Amino acid sequence: MSIQDAQANGPGTRTALTLLEVMLATAFFFMAMFAILALVSGTLRNARALQRTEVDGGLLAAELSLTNRLTEASESGDFGDLYPGRAWRRDVYLAPVAPTNGLFQADFTITRKGNADAVESQMSILLFRPDSQSGIGAGMTGMTPPR
Repeated sequence: MSIQDAQANGPGTRTALTLLEVMLATAFFFMAMFAILALVSGTLRNARALQRTEVDGGLLAAELSLTNRLTEASESGDFGDLYPGRAWRRDVYLAPVAPTNGLFQADFTITRKGNADAVESQMSILLFRPDSQSGIGAGMTGMTPPR
């Protein structure tokens, strides 16, 4: 062994990675990162597919609960872009239990558009609105204004 060999392999020498080793390490790193990204993306796609977009009457009930006065009526409509292909119907009437004390019952029905028999969800709530009492004999025809 010569003096130059001893100095080249001694404790004070520096060794560096070759360009080929750096390129291979970078390639392995990116392959691992893309594999992990594909796994996470596939998992998120499967989780989204498992979610069901069920519609219930809670949206309609929340909207109706904000009103101070109710009228006995039937209304219907759709949800627009929020829930495409779904329609709703709301029937508000005096509760049959006590028709003179301002207790109203609201029935909500959610169906698929184009098929009235395909009921997806039904819900009923009771609302106490004493300012909305109907007149005697008004029944389901409408409300009389409060005095």
